[in-house]
Amino acid sequence: MSMENQVKPADRLTHLAEDGSARMVDVGWKPVTERFAQACGDVVMQPETLALIRDGLMKKGDVLTIAQLAGIMGAKRTAELIPLCHPLPLNKVDVELALDEEHSRVRVVATAATSGKTGVEMEALTAVSVAALTVYDMCKAVDRAVRIDGVRLLRKTGGQSGDIDLSDG
Repeated sequence: MSMENQVKPADRLTHLAEDGSARMVDVGWKPVTERFAQACGDVVMQPETLALIRDGLMKKGDVLTIAQLAGIMGAKRTAELIPLCHPLPLNKVDVELALDEEHSRVRVVATAATSGKTGVEMEALTAVSVAALTVYDMCKAVDRAVRIDGVRLLRKTGGQSGDIDLSDG
C-alpha cells in the first residue's frame, strides 16, 4: 500500500458523544455527493465442495445466484442491521461471485453507490458479508472446514475525506 493510500486514524470515534454514549453522527450539514464503495471477501473450501458449486450439484440450489441475491438484499438492509448506520437511498448495488479453483475459494466482490451525505462502505461490506454467509450456509453440510476470510473495504470515493484505495493493485 502506498503512502498516499494510508488512512490516518481520526482524533476521536465519531459514534461516541462527549459523555461516552452512543450516537448517530449528524450528517445534515454535509453536501450531497456521488459516493461509491467496493469491498471483497473469500469463502474458502475444499476443492470437492467448489466442484459441487461449479457443477450445480449442491442440494440447496444454485449457490452463486442465491448468494448474489442475498448480498444485494443485505446491502439494502444495512441500516436495520448496523445500529448507528444511516439509511441510504442506494443508486446501485452489484455483487459478483467468482470461483477461484487455484485457491479453492469463492471470491465475493460488492460495489455500492449513492448520491448522499454519507458513504456506502457499510453497504458494500454488508453485501459481501451476507453473500459470503449464504455461501457458507449452503456449503457447511458437505464441508465442515469451510471458512470466510478477508472481508475488507477495497476502495471508496466521494465525500470530504476524499478517495481511499486499499486494494493491493
